[in-house]
Amino acid sequence: LPPSPPPSPPPSSDHLLPKRAEMLSAAFAVHPAAVAPRLHSVRQRQQFCAPIGTATPRRRLPVAMLSVTNAVATQSRESAPAAPRKLSFPILVNSCTGKMGKSVAEAAVSAGLQLVPVSFSAIEVPDGKLNICDRDIHIHDPSESERILRSIAKDYPDMIVVDYTVPDAVNANAELYCKLGLPFVMGTTGGNRQLLNKTVQDANVYAVISPQMGKQV
Repeated sequence: LPPSPPPSPPPSSDHLLPKRAEMLSAAFAVHPAAVAPRLHSVRQRQQFCAPIGTATPRRRLPVAMLSVTNAVATQSRESAPAAPRKLSFPILVNSCTGKMGKSVAEAAVSAGLQLVPVSFSAIEVPDGKLNICDRDIHIHDPSESERILRSIAKDYPDMIVVDYTVPDAVNANAELYCKLGLPFVMGTTGGNRQLLNKTVQDANVYAVISPQMGKQV
């Protein structure tokens, strides 16, 4: 048998490549995936992002918080009571040698009042001084009270006297305080109380008169 001729090579498809490429291009052009970018344009994305930008907390929250804070602060300033004025005036305790007198002197220093470094008492103390809250109080005899009080009243024009002496000195001390125009607190028990009230009323001097200021009361 004569040898069979060799098989012919398959027909070349090179001539079909341009046509296939054209078909693929047309297919991609009409495919939904290719059409999607055209449907969502750049303008639509900007419109979608614009509301988010205007609602961002960095623009609105600080303004709202500041307005609320200012409103609360303004309301607090309007409704808050005024701070009490700090009182500071000189006080002379007569006498500091007793328990009540010393306690009142210590309380006055703790309250921020100016304790006058003078007191009167018939009780003798070493060196004529009594230390109260690291302050030296000069103790004088009651017979010198008028002379010393006149001088002290000039140095301490707003001075208030607190009296814790003895019952026999109540009326005499009150007459001296009224004579010098010194407001006072009479914490000593005893004396002629009716005469004491009359002395204060006639002199028109401010005074606090208490029949008993003991710790138990």
